Amino acid sequence: MDSQVLVALALSLVGGLSTSLGALFVILNEAPNLKMLGLLQGFAAGLMLSISFLDLAHNAINSIGFLKANLWFFGGVIFFAIIANFIPEPSLAPSSDVKSKKQQKGGDEGGKDTLKKHRRQVLYSGIVTAIGISLHNFPEGMAVFLGSIKGLRVGVNLALAIALHNIPEGVAVALPVYFATQSKWQAFKLATLSGFAEPLGVIIVAYLFPSSLDPEILEGLLGAVGGVMAFLTLHEMLPLAFDYAGQKQAIKAVFLGMAFMSASLYFLEISLPAEMSL
Repeated sequence: MDSQVLVALALSLVGGLSTSLGALFVILNEAPNLKMLGLLQGFAAGLMLSISFLDLAHNAINSIGFLKANLWFFGGVIFFAIIANFIPEPSLAPSSDVKSKKQQKGGDEGGKDTLKKHRRQVLYSGIVTAIGISLHNFPEGMAVFLGSIKGLRVGVNLALAIALHNIPEGVAVALPVYFATQSKWQAFKLATLSGFAEPLGVIIVAYLFPSSLDPEILEGLLGAVGGVMAFLTLHEMLPLAFDYAGQKQAIKAVFLGMAFMSASLYFLEISLPAEMSL
């Protein structure tokens, strides 16, 4: 294997595996209650929406134009909307005080069934988040490879910036999995696996399409990824946040997450040379 590729792989592992640090923050604490889970899911939804609209879709518009970028974006939305119809998903579990009292009167079996519904839905949300974060991490691995080609200093700076940027993403993946499974290992494992998309991006850009892929198609595909992430967030994560934390509190958490990720994306942008972009 080329030494340049090895360096890029090592740097992408530093960035990608920082999702594990985010997972550690989660598993070293007790699983949150439902309201806190809803707030944190709202925050994670803000991260995903910011990546989708202010990063992937924005870059696609700048690169291939408004019309083509929108066609790719909504193509991604429609594609995953069709896929979602074939994915079995649990129904929203009731969260109001009145319904919870009725469940308590129904006995232990009703309470256990309700908890199982909560956990199934939260686990589904965690898997959705892991998919979205993995799709986002993939082009970051490509960026690390291209940055390391320009010089070790550029590659190291970019890898460190991505590492800081990925820690909250690890939290967003691990938190719902930990709540749903009560397994620290499962939460840590899924968050870590989502980070492996970065070294995978290095391998693919280095070996599978080093020069043959049309840049316009690549930008369009990333725009479609933005559409997929937007659909996943609005269809799966946001209803969960509303149900558990309430609409007003969840919306505040969403905008806080968007602001946090926007600041993180800006930090990444200024870490890149002028001729490169994520």
